[in-house]
Amino acid sequence: MDPANDRAKARRGTSSDRSQPIRLAGSVLGARRHVCAFFHNPDEEYRVLLPFIKEGFERGEKAFHIVDPKLRAEHARRLASAAIDVEAAEKSGQFELRNWADAYLRDGHFDQDRMLALIEEVLDGGIQQGFALTRLVAHMEWALEDRPGVDDLVEYETRLNYLLPRYKDPVI
Repeated sequence: MDPANDRAKARRGTSSDRSQPIRLAGSVLGARRHVCAFFHNPDEEYRVLLPFIKEGFERGEKAFHIVDPKLRAEHARRLASAAIDVEAAEKSGQFELRNWADAYLRDGHFDQDRMLALIEEVLDGGIQQGFALTRLVAHMEWALEDRPGVDDLVEYETRLNYLLPRYKDPVI
């Protein structure tokens, strides 16, 4: 197996990875791959998400995660507990871990236009880097706080539902 050759195939759209089923929580995701998931606690969240995340790493897909900055180390620890070499994946470009302030809350507020542009940049960038798919996992607990721009969240999610069907990448 040649990862560079697989990534080159992915750029041309011929990689078998694009046709493999993507599993989440015991189901196979269809053509619509934008999922909103609610969890009772972190253990439940990782019990559901880790198999999905690990499957992507095993297939050589890109992983882009957005987390609460206070939980960044915990998130990396949970990934490592699933035998994911976080450091090596970051060095290779397969994994990118961002804090809320570097994604949703740049300049201290939520700007839906800027966030939609970031999503497009990340998904297009994955293909440009040679990855068949990007699995994007974004924690959004920041939206429960009184943050500037949070009132635009429903409109943002609606707009995201028009953007994401142009991509095959799963967004959780």
